[in-house]
Amino acid sequence: MSPSPQYSLPKDERLHGKKDIANLLANGKFRTCMNIRYCFVRDNGLPFSRIMVSVPKKLFKRAVKRNTLKRRIRESYRLQKHLLPEGCGTDIMFVYSSKEISESAAIFSAIGRILNDISNEIRKD
Repeated sequence: MSPSPQYSLPKDERLHGKKDIANLLANGKFRTCMNIRYCFVRDNGLPFSRIMVSVPKKLFKRAVKRNTLKRRIRESYRLQKHLLPEGCGTDIMFVYSSKEISESAAIFSAIGRILNDISNEIRKD
């Protein structure tokens, strides 16, 4: 049984490429919610949003812990990406900023708040 297309996260929806990342960092709005710092820029020229997830090696030396946190963040986004308005492509970067590993439920609620905040910001403009 494959997941429905609404809840998938294909490679197209992952932010990559020096130009796109540089544009996000140069023109994006930075904010913080709980243990996650995020940056977003709207109107990426695509009909879908793209994300990038980062967990600093400075905070977690072991790759297993970094990968666990990245997986939890991606999973939370994947299940809640419907909160963003359709057709308005947004580039988002999530950076985990705490020295402790949060539970999946805490990350899920933080990502939900972040997506609601971004959605409200897009609708306001």
